[in-house]
Amino acid sequence: MTAPDLLLAALFLAVATLYASVGHAGASGYIAAMALMGFAPEQVRPTALALNLLVGGIGLFRWWRGGHVRWRNVLPFVLASAPAAFFAAQVQLPRERYSMLLGCVLLVAAIGVFRHAARAEDEDRDTAGRRVPWLPGLAVGAGIGVLSGLTGTGGAIFLTPLLLFARWMPTREASGTSVAFVWINSLTGLAGLLHATGSLPAMLPLWLGVVAVGALLGSQLGLHWLPVRGLRRALGIVLLVAAAKLLFA
Repeated sequence: MTAPDLLLAALFLAVATLYASVGHAGASGYIAAMALMGFAPEQVRPTALALNLLVGGIGLFRWWRGGHVRWRNVLPFVLASAPAAFFAAQVQLPRERYSMLLGCVLLVAAIGVFRHAARAEDEDRDTAGRRVPWLPGLAVGAGIGVLSGLTGTGGAIFLTPLLLFARWMPTREASGTSVAFVWINSLTGLAGLLHATGSLPAMLPLWLGVVAVGALLGSQLGLHWLPVRGLRRALGIVLLVAAAKLLFA
């Protein structure tokens, strides 16, 4: 194993741990790491989605066992996002068409998350037990599904801050909803991408093992070790990383 291989594995471990702590799977971080290491574009999106699938699956099981996944609130987003992600993943767009806009959106979202972190406990009490309205949920799911397929991410970087800003659910439930969403989106997005291109690197099994460790560590942080304010600040860091990847990659 070469030094670049070890460096990339370390980056994947750090990304998986940080992202899994907030109910994400890390696709935008994996994409940034692979771009830094000079990966071929045709391998970046399918590799990121494959890693997302494993990290998201581990996270989904753990957040569900922790009581933070209500399938009634997941369903509106997933029904619209899954087909949208499948078809959008087969579309090839020049990066300049969407990177700047999405990066700015995520930057604004990160600022909002940091500003609201101090009120996290009060907001969580106010939003406990709420149901996501069907029509807005379907519209949001479709839009995020398209963004997920186009960018090669699972979509949680867009969904989690929206759930918090709309006050549809508390912080940990937003993380649980996002990890369920990201797992299903990654599955359909990867299927669509492999149908269109199909290319996975030989080192993928090693990277899967590394991100699995990160998923276990990160979900433990999010479920048990981080207070709600800390969880929101971790989300803000994740959004900043994703915004930087889109704006400066």
